[in-house]
Amino acid sequence: MRAIVQDEYGPPHRLTLGEVPVPAPGAEEVLVRVHAAGVDYGVWHLMTGLPLVGRLGFGLRRPRNRVPGMDVAGTVEAVGPHVTAFRPGDEVYGEATGAYAQFALARPGRLARKPAGLSFTEAAAIPTSGVTALRAVGRVTAGDRVMVIGAGGGVGSFATQLAAAGGAHVTAVCSTAKADLVRSLGAQAVIDYTREPLTGTYDLIIDIAGRRPLALLRGLLAERGRLVLVGGEGGGRWFGGLGRLPAAQVISLFSRQHLEPLLSLTRAADLDTLRGHIEAGAVRPAVGRTYALADAPTAIADLAAGNAPGKLVITVDSVEPGSTGDGKDDEDGTETGTPRP
Repeated sequence: MRAIVQDEYGPPHRLTLGEVPVPAPGAEEVLVRVHAAGVDYGVWHLMTGLPLVGRLGFGLRRPRNRVPGMDVAGTVEAVGPHVTAFRPGDEVYGEATGAYAQFALARPGRLARKPAGLSFTEAAAIPTSGVTALRAVGRVTAGDRVMVIGAGGGVGSFATQLAAAGGAHVTAVCSTAKADLVRSLGAQAVIDYTREPLTGTYDLIIDIAGRRPLALLRGLLAERGRLVLVGGEGGGRWFGGLGRLPAAQVISLFSRQHLEPLLSLTRAADLDTLRGHIEAGAVRPAVGRTYALADAPTAIADLAAGNAPGKLVITVDSVEPGSTGDGKDDEDGTETGTPRP
């Protein structure tokens, strides 16, 4: 099968399009025919091997998984003998291992039914960013004042919508180029951080992949407000942007303000919750750009540059149900169920 392959850590040009065997599902695994895959900062960290502390989990000298990619949307091709939640032909979305390929393996607990009415491309934009935003926003009530820093990106676009759907007054912080997008997602106020300082007082601040000092953010937070720190971009090679997290936890012990580092995992229950919001019309994926599988290195470079609005998605086998995924329908209009490269 065609796949993006990485044999050593480094910049995007180290990624190549190659041929690898179709993986076989284990007893508790699902083989997904990938139609689209999302691009997020987790992929960037796994590609670069930064921060270095992360290599304890994903490989000391080289990536443990040769094929990158996590967010996936596609159809179930085959299931292990212990899997009962899914069967071949089901349309699913969630988290997989090696999503930048024609086929990828996933755990049933990391998959859910694809939201009705969404294309595979739209569905692939949801899992990591949507679940992270869901956890970050938590429970908001009508009238809550919420600031989303990084509102024009993947996590931020979902956080803005979820907070607005909960009745909060949302102030979105983004660049000039993304201002129209965040307004269309429900932000009542926009701060262009390239032109103006952060001002106001908020019950909830969601700082996405930022490095702003905790003292500055606490100055914007209400006395009993909540600050959620998402991701850890930038910073030094060893710990990256994670340096604020221990300090945030210590401050929370002695303050009425709650500072919460957020490292979320994609779970089926959260994907089901997001599907409910999407099918109710309260949330929509903000897909900024799409790329062919061979252009995955460009997609990751664009993400790191921070210029692309919304979520970036790689299309792999863009097919509708009833297609074999290689551009030719079977004679009876159904899938054969046999993986083909």
